[in-house]
Amino acid sequence: MSTSTLTGPATPAGPTTPASGQRANGRAAPARPGRGPSGALWLVLRQNRATIRSVAILLVLAAAVLAAIHVLVQDRIGVMHRTSCYTPASWERIECRVQAGRVELLARMFTDILQPAVTAVPVLIGMFLGGPLLAQEYERGTVRLVLAQSVSPRRWLATRLAVPAAAVLLATAVLSALTNWVWWTDILHGPVGFDPPFQAFTYPVLGVAPIAWSLFGLAVGVLVGQLLRRTVAAVLVSGAAVLLAQAVIFAWRPFLWPMIEEEQPFNNRMGGFVQPANAWLVERGVVLADGTRLSSDECVNAADVCNNAPTSWGQYHPVSHLVPVQLVEAGLLVVLTAAVVALVFRRLARAGV
Repeated sequence: MSTSTLTGPATPAGPTTPASGQRANGRAAPARPGRGPSGALWLVLRQNRATIRSVAILLVLAAAVLAAIHVLVQDRIGVMHRTSCYTPASWERIECRVQAGRVELLARMFTDILQPAVTAVPVLIGMFLGGPLLAQEYERGTVRLVLAQSVSPRRWLATRLAVPAAAVLLATAVLSALTNWVWWTDILHGPVGFDPPFQAFTYPVLGVAPIAWSLFGLAVGVLVGQLLRRTVAAVLVSGAAVLLAQAVIFAWRPFLWPMIEEEQPFNNRMGGFVQPANAWLVERGVVLADGTRLSSDECVNAADVCNNAPTSWGQYHPVSHLVPVQLVEAGLLVVLTAAVVALVFRRLARAGV
């Protein structure tokens, strides 16, 4: 019996191919770098998968609702133009009143439901995203396990904060753009809408306010979670802290930019001083014949004197002050956010965990 019967056909001689991961001279070939994130970034992305998906779903839903409001309002406005029902003088006709009522219903859906919901976004971010971020790590003890690896505490914390911060920044920027678009095209310039930009639930959804407040809420929640190290307590205290900050800034907001002070003849029909359209009237009063100035609070106990005053005065922010006021407020929030994040890093370095 021949040897070839047992061993099979002979393999033709030729250069041998080195095994995978090895060179021909026997040395191991360097491993190819894997595609996608690795290390701490990979871990943080896996930890935030549910959060990122939830933010994406909520953003898509909000965008769909805002787009639907815009389409429906513009469709109703087109009908009002075609039926000569666009001007308020025509609303005495029953068919025009019905069309105006439908537009008003859509406008109120934006002003009474969506605006308060968007105003609450920074509070919700502080409670359910910022608060548990580090509190869960401390409560479960996983922070010690993570920091026992080769990654440094500062690098781990930077990555841990960067992923949710990027998600919040992107989501709130898109949401702010959509709310500005609907407010400007369908509410402010609509046929029946009256929604000045400085109102309590309008200002927080315009411009850079949603972005700055959301990042601040995230940072406050992270600090509270690091201090308390209990998830439920961090959620509750974070929400209260952001609400308190909103109340303080709301009280300071009129003084973030110089107000315009003006005197005019007393207007009996309009209650004294009349501010320009869409302006924010901060304070008003009267000037008596002898030059004495009384504020609106002082006029409560001197109604007869104030009603007979020849001149009224008022301090207000015109609509042109919206952007400067928001930029100053956003700058203040950015500084506070940076200070809070620096404190979180400092505490992590000093505590060693």
